[in-house]
Amino acid sequence: MATVIAGAGGQVGVRLSVHAQTAQQRPEWNQPAAPFRIVANIHYVGTNRMALFLLTTPAGHILIDSGFEAGVPRLKQNVEALGLHFEDIKILLFSHAHIDHVQGHALVKKMTGARVVVSAADAPTVRTGGKEEWAYGDMFSWPPCQVDEVVKDGDVIELGGTRLTARLTPGHSKGATTWTTTIEEDGRSLAVVFYPSGNVPPGAKVVDNPAYPGAVAAFEESFRVWKSLPCDLFLGAHGEFFDLEKKWKRLQAGERPNPFVDPAGYRQAIAGAEKKFRQVVASQR
Repeated sequence: MATVIAGAGGQVGVRLSVHAQTAQQRPEWNQPAAPFRIVANIHYVGTNRMALFLLTTPAGHILIDSGFEAGVPRLKQNVEALGLHFEDIKILLFSHAHIDHVQGHALVKKMTGARVVVSAADAPTVRTGGKEEWAYGDMFSWPPCQVDEVVKDGDVIELGGTRLTARLTPGHSKGATTWTTTIEEDGRSLAVVFYPSGNVPPGAKVVDNPAYPGAVAAFEESFRVWKSLPCDLFLGAHGEFFDLEKKWKRLQAGERPNPFVDPAGYRQAIAGAEKKFRQVVASQR
């Protein structure tokens, strides 16, 4: 697997202008990574930079995040390398409406006919192709994508026996969504958390921002939610959030128990993100 590179979702304190670039301008964000089964019906189909997850079911598949539009052909290859059919993706979810997570949504929908499901607060950004984003404004753009279903906090998306619960955890984007589910592996029931990001977007103002007056309160509530969630299997929207590359290597080496089962890593990641958030707030006040 290629080295994971921190970027817009994973760093705090980097100037916005650094990230005002597309996948074509920053190809290092979009390098190939080998697809693999993480555990049960959860597969990694992303790149070195963007963590994309495929949940397989007898009734079709669920994809969380589409990545950059330029990476969709590789996403298709990754799915097919697992012996699956890309066209069997029936539901397309998201972590949050930033370019590196949803720019490929319109193309994936066109290729598969998947039902696009997002939160109400991020739906306008997905529908307009990047407009009305609180931290970046109109800096980024992508093909507008039809939204088929809007979820509220606690709503459940179900397909082929797999159930994913939407927990709205705004801040990084106004509609950032944490998805949770439960899987069975080796006779154990494991709580899974797909974490979107608790980081302040690089360079963004969270204190007294007229584009997002409730930003600080939103982050505060999201950290409360994250700290309340049971988590055995920790996954996230960027590989660096959950030590993707190291855990992948350990998994390939046959390590047991599964290295992606990491409740302590989840707690550490949330605590670290909250500490950085509070530092940003303190500096802006």
